Order: sequence, then C-alpha cells, then structure tokens
Amino acid sequence: MGKLTVGALRAVLVVVFAGTVFVQALMAWTLVSGNDPEDGSLPLTPLRVMTILGMVSAQVALVCVGRLVTMVRRGTVFSHAAFRYVDGMIGAIVAAALVWFAVTALNAPGQRDDPGVTVIMAGVGVAVLGVALIVLVLRMLLAQAVARDAEAAQMQAELDEVI
Repeated sequence: MGKLTVGALRAVLVVVFAGTVFVQALMAWTLVSGNDPEDGSLPLTPLRVMTILGMVSAQVALVCVGRLVTMVRRGTVFSHAAFRYVDGMIGAIVAAALVWFAVTALNAPGQRDDPGVTVIMAGVGVAVLGVALIVLVLRMLLAQAVARDAEAAQMQAELDEVI
C-alpha cells in the first residue's frame, strides 16, 4: 500500500471520526440542556440516543480500520494480532445493524399508512448485517493467509537448515 493511499485513507478516517464526535457532542448537549424541539410526532430523545450509539459503533469500526491500515503499512497484517481488529469491526457492524433495527422499530408505528418505509428500513438493516457477513468471510481468508504464512515460514526454516 503506497504512502499516498495510506495518507489519504488516514485523512478520511480522521475527518469522519471528528465529524461523528462533533455530532455526538451536539446531540448530547441537546439531551442534557433540555433544548429539545420535540413536537410530538416522533420521540426524538430515543432517536438521538440511538444515533449516538450508532456513531459509537462507527467510531469503533474506524479505529479498527485505522489499526489494520497501520498493520498493512508495517507488513504485519498477516498475524494473529489482526484478528482483534477484524473482530472489532464485525462487532461494530452488528451493533450498528441492531441500532438500525431499533430505529426501524421506533419509526414503524408512524408508518402505518405507508408500511413500505418500514420494510425498506428493515432491508437496510439486513444489508448492514450482510456487510458483517462479508467481513466475516474476509476474516476467514485472513485466517487462511496467516496459516499459509506460518507454513511458508516453517518451510523456509527447514530449507535453510538443509542448505
């Protein structure tokens, strides 16, 4: 991975992380200060809490991606240490899907006249879970690569002994 690519990815990760922290701070301030302009059509306080939790899951995923990028840059991504960050990403994605399903359930009573919105929102949650499954498959590929790397290192050591 080139330096320009790593630098660009890190810049994007930092900007997104800072943006989520900023939005979380604004929402937390709104919740704490009592300046909630809730008009009664939707319970905004639970939606704000769910948004804050959803952003926490996104932040966990961002940190894990950042750590994996660092490992790629150092050439240490094919090690058992990488599994911790991949597992963290899978957990964060599943948590985001669960938060999304909670938002869908909270929004559903207001969509009785148009249940298609709820179906679409549930479909988005299923798609997010699909992303978690894709990352799980990639984790399995990483496990195979780590095993092959260890096997290759062992064979190289045996070959070095013969020579």
